[in-house]
Amino acid sequence: QVQVVESGGGLVQAGGSLRLSCTANGLDFDARTMGWFRQALGKEREGISCITWSGGSTYYADSVKGRFTISRDNAKKQVYLQMNSLKPEDTAMYYCASTRAVYRSCSDSSSAYDYWGQGTQVTVSS
Repeated sequence: QVQVVESGGGLVQAGGSLRLSCTANGLDFDARTMGWFRQALGKEREGISCITWSGGSTYYADSVKGRFTISRDNAKKQVYLQMNSLKPEDTAMYYCASTRAVYRSCSDSSSAYDYWGQGTQVTVSS
């Protein structure tokens, strides 16, 4: 049974930092591209970052480029999202997801991802 669990969310002041973690068990983690998505209240889910199975390729949405860094540890079956210089507009539920196909390139489309966590809330106060 596949289980994806995010952690690390919380309340932070603008300009602060948070590090999100995601653990994915029950699948061939080292063959899966992993993505981070977020959804703010009243808005559509947004693909913000992605890292390929080997960590050799990454993607960042313009909204987070230069502030967020994605990384992974295949031995621990974990993917991370370091978030710096946080802004109130970063407030959202953050989700981690694994692609359906193995060894695929990064995608910011939720349709490419098959296994999702329950999300972790990030709130940035001004």
